[in-house]
Formats: sequence, structure tokens, C-alpha cells
Amino acid sequence: MQILIDQQSFTPNRVFCIGKNYGEHVKELGGKTPEEPVVFMKPVSSIVAPGESLFMPRHGNLLHHEVEVVLSISREGQDIPQANALSFIAGVSLGLDLTLRDVQVRLKKSGLPWELSKSFEQSAPLGLFKAYNPDSIDLENLSFTCSVNGKLRQQGKTRDMIFPIKNLIHTLSGWWTLRPGDIIFTGTPAGVGPLKAGDRVDIESPDIGLFSWTLFTFGEIGYFYRRVF
Repeated sequence: MQILIDQQSFTPNRVFCIGKNYGEHVKELGGKTPEEPVVFMKPVSSIVAPGESLFMPRHGNLLHHEVEVVLSISREGQDIPQANALSFIAGVSLGLDLTLRDVQVRLKKSGLPWELSKSFEQSAPLGLFKAYNPDSIDLENLSFTCSVNGKLRQQGKTRDMIFPIKNLIHTLSGWWTLRPGDIIFTGTPAGVGPLKAGDRVDIESPDIGLFSWTLFTFGEIGYFYRRVF
């Protein structure tokens, strides 16, 4: 799999995801504000390019959209100081952390890991990356939205993060050595909600671009042709 940053390709290495990084989102799910970043991971195979058909997962009933600012890492770093953190960013995009909320609630109640609810096939729709330039992309105040069938569902700004991007890179690089091709989903604002077959999802930032996907069921002919031919 190859990912583009302004028409230059790179191979994704790992997909880090941050949970509970916006206060209003924590409130809407009834959780507690974390004292450190909540980290989970998705397989690289869960990435879905813009415009590619999405298919409803079959092992849950309540699929939620979660729009997020997404970063790609340019070079290796460990224990990266916050003051230098942004220099490790190669590109910026938007993505969807698709979540099976009913499955997640069940797993949480049982004290089990989240993979079935967060890391399933096609759980990481990802837009095209724009090369990071601090003169044109303000990562401390980047606005972004998610609309479903033309209706606004989520609206966020990175300035509202509990753990800002500099902090995320610093913290992650203390737990893992960050490497070129690593991807970081940085958390979602309030307004997450359900998706169903036939829905069109648009995620957009005036500084990054617009990316769209349409949801189908596994029984539809499009799935057969995508898998077999």
C-alpha cells in the first residue's frame, strides 16, 4: 500500500490512534478526562482511500463516524521534545476512526480490548496528505468538519484538544520510537453519530481538502466485484 503526500508516495508503517482527546467528546460518551493520551492502534490494512466504497461491518449494529486530523511522520525520533515535535511531521490529512459503538460498549463492560470495535476491516478511511508547511497549516488552530448526506455532524478545531499535537508526538515518541511512515489519528471532537448503508460521508478542512466515502452493505454487487475482480 502506498500513500500520497502532494503526489509523492510513502509506505505506511503503523497507525496510532488517540482516544478521548476532546473534552466535549469525552462528555458525550460519559467518560472521564484522561490524565495522559489514550492510545490504540489500527492495522495498515484498515486504511481506505478517498472515493473507495466502504462496507458496513457485519459483527456490530451501531457504526459511528469520528472525524480526525491525521499526521504522517517524516523521520525517526525518540523522546522528541515538544519544542521540536512539529518538525517531525511530513504531511497532514483528515481521516475517519470508524467505531462499532455497541461492540465497544460491550467490550468495555467486560474489561476487554477494543480491537473488535476499532480495528476491523476498513475502519480507517483516510484522505490524501498535504505536505506540512507551518506557514499554510496552523496545527494549533486547524478547523475541520464531518457531514453525512450533506448535513453537518461534527465541527472541530485542534485548539480544543486535551493533548495538543506537540504533546502527542512527544508522548508517543517516549513510548515508541517514531519512524517514517507512522500515521497518527489525533482524536475526534463531539458530534459522533450513527451511519447506515447508503450514507455519504464528507470530511473537510479549508486548509487540507475534502474527502468522501459512501457506505454499502456486504450483500451489494459492488462488494463482490471489489473482492473478486
